[in-house]
Amino acid sequence: MQKHTILSFVLAASLTLPAGLRAQAPEEPYLVVLGIAQDGGYPQAGCNQACCRPAWEHPEQRRHVVSLAIVDPQSQQRWLIDATPDFKDQLRMLDEIAPRGSSPVVDGIFLSHGHIGHYTGLMHLGREAMGAKRVPVFAMPRMRRFLQNNGPWDQLLRLHNIELRAVQDSVSVQLNARLRVMPFLVPHRDEYTETVGFRIIGPNKTVVYIPDIDKWQRWSVPIEQVIAGADVALLDGTFFSEGELPGRDMSEIPHPFVVESMRRFAKLPASEKRKVHFLHFNHTNPAMQSNSEASRQIEAAGFRCAREGQRVDL
Repeated sequence: MQKHTILSFVLAASLTLPAGLRAQAPEEPYLVVLGIAQDGGYPQAGCNQACCRPAWEHPEQRRHVVSLAIVDPQSQQRWLIDATPDFKDQLRMLDEIAPRGSSPVVDGIFLSHGHIGHYTGLMHLGREAMGAKRVPVFAMPRMRRFLQNNGPWDQLLRLHNIELRAVQDSVSVQLNARLRVMPFLVPHRDEYTETVGFRIIGPNKTVVYIPDIDKWQRWSVPIEQVIAGADVALLDGTFFSEGELPGRDMSEIPHPFVVESMRRFAKLPASEKRKVHFLHFNHTNPAMQSNSEASRQIEAAGFRCAREGQRVDL
C-alpha cells in the first residue's frame, strides 16, 4: 500500500514538473545471458553431424559458450560470470548492451570451475591480446591455486593483467550497495578445481546459476529448495536425454538430463516451474534450437530454455 502511494505521488509530480526537472526512477541492475552452449560451443569442433551442419552453413545459428553478465546501469559497473573461449565476442555483445563506464574491461570476473569453457577466456586479458590491467578475478581456493601454479595463467598474475580475489563457499561477495554474489559448492568432475554455482542477489530479485553439476541426487542440497529460494533458476541442461552421444559412456560425463529434471520437477507448482531455465546445451542437444520439438516439450511442461541476449531484472 505504501509503495503504491509513493509511486502515485511520483507520477503525479512528474505531470506538473517541467520535462527537464522531472524525477527519474533509478535504473535497476540486471543480468544478461551471453551464451547458452556447453564448453565446446555450437557448432562444436570436428562435428559434421546433422546437429551441427545448420550452424556451419548459417552463422546466425551459432551459439556462444555459457556465460552471464551482471550490469548496474546506475554505477555503470559490469561483471562477468565465467570467462569462456568466446570471451571476445561476448565482451563485444556486452559493450553493445551496456557500454563501458570508467572500467576498461569489466569490474570483475567470477569463475565457476576449471573446465575449458569456464575460465580459458582469461587468455584474452594477457599480453598477446588486451594487455588488461588488474582485472579482479574471483575464484575458490583450488581454482586460485590452479591459476597461480600453471602456465599460461600464472603469467597473467605476474604481469598484473588479473588480480585474484578469494571467495568462499556460501559467503556473499558485496559488489556494490545493490548487488551481491554468493558461490556455493556443487558436485561435479573436479579434476583440477572445485565447482560452484552462484546466487546473484539484486535489490528486487535473486537468480541462481548452476551450469555444471552431476546428477541432482548426488547433491546433498535438494534442488527444489534452491529453486524455491530464487526468482529465476538457470540450470544445467547439457544433455536432453540418454543416448545423445553414440559410442560414448555418458556416465563418465554425468549431468542431469533435461528429461530427468522435468520428471523430478513435474509435481512443482506452475509458479516454481516457470523459474527454471535450462542452459549449457551440448551441441547434440536439440533444445539449443528454439523451434525444436525438444524446446516445445520443455515449454509445454511449464519450463523454459535460456536464450542468448535474455535479460533478467535484478
